[in-house]
Amino acid sequence: MINRSIILGLRYTLIFFILLTQIIDAEGQPVDGKKHKFVQIAEFEAPEANQAVGVDNSYFYAIDNTKIAKYDKKTGKKVAVWEGSKVTFKKLPNGEQRLEKGGPIIHLDSAVFVDGLLYCAHSNYPIWPMTSSIEIWDPNSMKHIKNYSFGILFGSFTWLDRYNGYWWGGFANYDQPYGEGGGLYGNKRNTKIVKMNNEWQIIESWILPDELLEKFEKMSNSGGSWGPDGFLYLTGHDPAEVYRCKLPEAGSIIEVLETIPLNIRGQGIAWDRSEPGIIYGIIRANSQEKAAGKTHRVTVSKLVEIKE
Repeated sequence: MINRSIILGLRYTLIFFILLTQIIDAEGQPVDGKKHKFVQIAEFEAPEANQAVGVDNSYFYAIDNTKIAKYDKKTGKKVAVWEGSKVTFKKLPNGEQRLEKGGPIIHLDSAVFVDGLLYCAHSNYPIWPMTSSIEIWDPNSMKHIKNYSFGILFGSFTWLDRYNGYWWGGFANYDQPYGEGGGLYGNKRNTKIVKMNNEWQIIESWILPDELLEKFEKMSNSGGSWGPDGFLYLTGHDPAEVYRCKLPEAGSIIEVLETIPLNIRGQGIAWDRSEPGIIYGIIRANSQEKAAGKTHRVTVSKLVEIKE
């Protein structure tokens, strides 16, 4: 006959295990096994949506290398534009590239709206050596107001976000032949996800798992944004999918929990913090679409849990 204390012990162990699977870790990330899908709810033409998109309460911001356009979220009407100098590059015999004309804004990427300001990740891609900065706009006047320079650091800064009292971002490295002497442009395995304090000082960093790096081919991590569920959502340069991730409990490799198809073509994404569960992404028009008169687009989708 089984001892009653053993039965009670097993029961309490089971209860503890169930509770353990529901815990929130140190970064506020719920640990679960849920599955999701994205349901598209809107799509807008936006010729500037070549790199990324940002979003606030009333507008979305289509981002190109040296241009940001402000659009009404409801109507898709363009209401304002900021545009920097046109940039051209000079390719050296050894494969490296140099800035020939334009700047100082060279390659804008993902954006996030925080405390009334629009923050954009920026780099000098494809110039070697790689430099990065954070560029900041007043979205009301669409004027560039300040920046923070990382200089030469971990690679090309491609996205940033504000979550749980910290700044977060991604420094991309590539297997493109734009590096020193025509070598790898940083090597994609050196891509890093970073956590920063209020002074933009990096206090922790992680790398990406092989399963993601293989999907990125010669490119890297282009977008990232913390979701309303407490998970980090990442994108590559081209794949039409988003990777739902969490920080590891040990070690330094980001954990991928789920790959979710999304009507995008990689690049920057942005969760709409005014409408929880709504995510913005971009579809870059390919050469055939451009020849047919089509342009880049911004997609709006809703995250839905799949009930089994």
